[in-house]
Amino acid sequence: MKTKLEIWRQLHSEGVKNINNLFYNLTTPALYEQAIRRREAQIAHLGPLVTRTGQHTGRSPNDKFIVKEPSSVSKIWWGNVNHSIEEKYFDQIYGKMLSYIQNKDVYIQDVYAGADEHYRLPIRIITETAWHNLFARNMFVLPKTEQEFIEHKPEFTILNLPYFQANPEEDGTNSPVFIIVHFGRKKVLIGGTSYAGEIKKSVFTIMNYLLPLKEVLSMHCSANVGEKGDVAILFGLSGTGKTTLSADPKRKLIGDDEHGWSNDGVFNFEGGCYAKVINLTKEAEPEIYECTRKFGTILENVQMDGKTRRLDLFDSSLTENTRAAYPITHIKNIVKEGKAGHPKNIVMLTADAFGVLPPISKLTPEQAMYHFISGYTAKVAGTEKGVNEPQATFSACFGAPFMALHPSVYADLLGEKIRKHNVSCWLINTGWSGGAYGVGQRIKLKYTRRMLEAALDGELENVETYENPIFGLISPVKINGIPDEILNPKSTWSDGQAYDFQAKKLALMFHENFKQFEDNVDERIIEGAPKYKG
Repeated sequence: MKTKLEIWRQLHSEGVKNINNLFYNLTTPALYEQAIRRREAQIAHLGPLVTRTGQHTGRSPNDKFIVKEPSSVSKIWWGNVNHSIEEKYFDQIYGKMLSYIQNKDVYIQDVYAGADEHYRLPIRIITETAWHNLFARNMFVLPKTEQEFIEHKPEFTILNLPYFQANPEEDGTNSPVFIIVHFGRKKVLIGGTSYAGEIKKSVFTIMNYLLPLKEVLSMHCSANVGEKGDVAILFGLSGTGKTTLSADPKRKLIGDDEHGWSNDGVFNFEGGCYAKVINLTKEAEPEIYECTRKFGTILENVQMDGKTRRLDLFDSSLTENTRAAYPITHIKNIVKEGKAGHPKNIVMLTADAFGVLPPISKLTPEQAMYHFISGYTAKVAGTEKGVNEPQATFSACFGAPFMALHPSVYADLLGEKIRKHNVSCWLINTGWSGGAYGVGQRIKLKYTRRMLEAALDGELENVETYENPIFGLISPVKINGIPDEILNPKSTWSDGQAYDFQAKKLALMFHENFKQFEDNVDERIIEGAPKYKG
């Protein structure tokens, strides 16, 4: 382990001076003690740490910036996703943060992003709270030996001060909240928000910038591996079931959210999981449920009884976005190395609230590329103010807020790897059937699990299929254990004309969204679009 004097010198060289106490790479029990002593959290029944994030219970996408500087300016996908900020504002805010932290306690974790030692990134995470430091310890890959701790030389530093706020009028921000990435100086500044997910996603943004430049595909996906060594990756936005479906007792989990795909195979970026736990039940998601009852888990904005300290996972009074952050070792059935071979199957998940997409479809490589770039799912009525009917959401590469480069960069790498490794690709709808949200019913989880199992086990390679005339998707006619009518969405609607109307409406949304990418992609990918064009 590095001596405190060494750490003091390193911090001093970065401008971090006159701090009170330095807590370096504290263990989980020690960080528990600090968090309780400082009244940052409470301990729930069986040991998880329960915290509150205050006003901000989710990410603040409008407050995330990338510094416009010479080393990265020509590479970044500037626009609605990646907002720019001038370097002078970065310097100004950083100077204020250094002043703010004087005479305060500082917590440091030296960790890695990336389970593959050939591509892992050494990161130093500096926080003003013990529980955020524990979050970093849970979420990233820890050095395994004393020698690794000594040799750890951080290439990026994240300074996370949730109680420090920017002044928008003079600091160039949109609000007191800020997440600022400087690729040239290799620093991330986070302030004004206690939502710990900003730490995790800032690291993901860094990896999404660095790895494609090394011909490694960075992916917002979960990954697992079967008994025969067959790897599957599952893409999907929040609410599509990515974490739930990847935690399969019959398959070993590589990771639940962020991965790289190199010439050697797939590897996890993280050493932990960050799962949504609202309405979580033991019956539906036993592995994740058990993690909410373990020492070392952090529960964000989960309600508990003040006397018994028992959790209420159904209470959404603080937020629908209740979260559990836990080390991946809390799950028994995992790939301990965090890496495996090349995928045999790629699954793209969508929660279609219009109720018109087939529950499972086999994709051509061109369709896979098209749906990857589109990144479709749907918001349901009532989830946000003003959303009164299903609303299509498109997030390029199933993770646009974290993609620093143009989506075509990631799409080209994906297409190249699909062809090289002859990967089977699937689109699975975990959303509604028999009508749109409010009329139809959400497809049962047990049906989705069975369809996924059939796809991954090779049951669907030589079966009778049909083509959806509006979307051009090829789907099986029969799957053992699934009612036949479920597999053809139109047959579940009482009004066939109403189905056609909604399906055509969604098809046109796909076409409209994809216009922004047409100039940067191969014409063959455009052929993977829905057949109906109006």
